[in-house]
Amino acid sequence: MKLTVIGCSGSVPGPDSAASSYLVTADGFHLVLDLGSGALGSLQRHLAVPEIGAIGLSHLHPDHCMDLCGLYVAARYAPGSPIPRIPVLGPPGTAERMALAYDLPLDPGMEEELEFHTWQEVQQVGPFTIRTAPMVHPVPAYAIRVEYGERSLVYTGDTGPNDALVELARGADVLLSEAALQDNDPGNPADLHLTPSDAGEHAKKAGVKRLLITHVPPWYDRETQAEHARRTFSGPVEIATPHAVFDI
Repeated sequence: MKLTVIGCSGSVPGPDSAASSYLVTADGFHLVLDLGSGALGSLQRHLAVPEIGAIGLSHLHPDHCMDLCGLYVAARYAPGSPIPRIPVLGPPGTAERMALAYDLPLDPGMEEELEFHTWQEVQQVGPFTIRTAPMVHPVPAYAIRVEYGERSLVYTGDTGPNDALVELARGADVLLSEAALQDNDPGNPADLHLTPSDAGEHAKKAGVKRLLITHVPPWYDRETQAEHARRTFSGPVEIATPHAVFDI
């Protein structure tokens, strides 16, 4: 299983990165986790739109889903269209939300180009078994565990600290964790995001093998956030950077 970072900038696109998007590949199948602002362009450096096997959305904030609007245009109008519908898994109401985002009638919305499904606790997508758990965020949000054979990747999406994340990440090979807040900032809002120390603490409690820090806003430093995560997690801590590739 291979993880390619498409976009890792937190909350907004940054000067060197699109917003959240990650490509997970195994057995020639391409699973895209989130497709945030600016991510569709970066994704096409790695594969063509018709090669997308499925898309999983952690939640429906624009920095995690808004480039579905561009994907809809490419699937509908690019040479070679129409292409087979691309499965999109997400929170309840994803199809309606994306239709509204592009100012489409709710029927059919984007349904002729994209095949929408609501997350279940467990589902099979291509060669992957995918498990989800609701997270703590102002909108319905899910952490996503992708399993392939004996290997596993857990992506936090956006979340405040919670025990469900620890349980979902139990024993994972990689925890791809947001760290959008700074440690020891009294202005940090509750139930919104993780600090680096939160990310490390969750990784430690879950017994994961590696921690990969992502979703750092462009106004913070990735290296500093990773260094702070090492205060609470003694295992390997790495940093998601645009187009970086990790073997899992």
